[in-house]
Amino acid sequence: MLIRPALPADAEALASLGERLWRETYSGLIPQGNLELHLAGTFGLVQQTAELVDPANWMLLIEADGAPLGYALLRAHGPKAASAAVPFERPLEVARFYVDRTLHGQGAAQALMAEVLDRAAAAGHDGVWLQVWEQNPRAIRFYAKVGFIDAGDATYRIGNQVDRDRLLVHAL
Repeated sequence: MLIRPALPADAEALASLGERLWRETYSGLIPQGNLELHLAGTFGLVQQTAELVDPANWMLLIEADGAPLGYALLRAHGPKAASAAVPFERPLEVARFYVDRTLHGQGAAQALMAEVLDRAAAAGHDGVWLQVWEQNPRAIRFYAKVGFIDAGDATYRIGNQVDRDRLLVHAL
C-alpha cells in the first residue's frame, strides 16, 4: 500500500473511485434521485481536475498494486458555515475521506489519516475539521478513535435534501 499526493493526471481515476465509494457507502440510505444529483455535481473529470489544480486543495491517494483504493480531499480555505464551532486559526478541512472496503480492517484508513494529520501539521495548520453524517456510526467511531472530538451540529446538502451531520475537530 502506498499513500501519495494525487496529481492532475489522477483526475479520471479519482472521479471513478470517488463516485464508486460514495455510491457504495450511501446507496439505499439516500433517495436515488438525491444520490444521483449529488454524484453528478461532485464527481467527474471536470470536477476532479478542478479540485486537483486548486491551490487551496490537496489530495492524498491510497494505491495498492497500482490501483487507487482510497483518498482524502483536504481544503485549506477554512470552515464555511461551521466557523463558530471550529476553534482553529489555521484550520484544514477534511472534505472527503474514503477507503475501499477491501482495505477495511487492514490499517489503511488509520495510515491515511495519520498522513493527513502529519502533513497538516507540517504545513502549519493548527487543527483539522470535518463533517460526518450523524447516521454513519462506523465513520463516527473511526474519527473518534483517531482523536477527533464532536464540536456540534452541521448540515450537508445531498441533491434536494439537507441532512444533519456532526462537526468533528482535531487539534494539532
